[in-house]
Amino acid sequence: MRPIYLLSPSKKEGVVSLPIISFALKSKKIEFDDCDTLLFTSKQAVISAEKIDERWKVYPCIAIGPATAQQIRSFGGTVLYEPGSFYGETLAADIVRFFKTRKLLYLRPKEVSFDSRSFLEKNGVNITEQVIYETSCVTYDKHQAPLKNAVIIFTSPSSIQCFFKNFKWDESYTAVVIGKATLKHLPDGISYAIADEPLIDACIKKAKAL
Repeated sequence: MRPIYLLSPSKKEGVVSLPIISFALKSKKIEFDDCDTLLFTSKQAVISAEKIDERWKVYPCIAIGPATAQQIRSFGGTVLYEPGSFYGETLAADIVRFFKTRKLLYLRPKEVSFDSRSFLEKNGVNITEQVIYETSCVTYDKHQAPLKNAVIIFTSPSSIQCFFKNFKWDESYTAVVIGKATLKHLPDGISYAIADEPLIDACIKKAKAL
């Protein structure tokens, strides 16, 4: 079987762990004033909120993607809505349709792939946002690059960016991406496959099938 490298900080059995991203909190408190609903667009945002202030669980949550929803529930939070599609544009359109009367607090990373706040504000949604964490790249030596013929699992646009800051792409590699939003950031000319679901386990299943 081809060697499989998982770039996420999550460790999974049967694959090589190559965490390419690290996370750091950017806030010491969460500004809950005047909000009645929380918006999460990543699993890490939920983890960061839990570390900063456990009172986030008092508020119903809108989650993008099953991994984010699963993380909310695992901490005892309530998922008010989970869209059928997992991309920023679709989520934002759903919020405009179903939650225009709510006061949203978007707990987010420093950098995002889709500017949900601007889209929602233009469509009359009452939303504030707070940056609660940021990502940075882990640094590796060139000799730590994945072996030839490896399958590389990318779980976010940041994981792609950080990989190419460390390593050159070998033509024998194949990429597995967690979804179309991540695929947009993959350089042209790279052999790739997309996971059937936006979950790490689905990425690993796809990688093992290659």
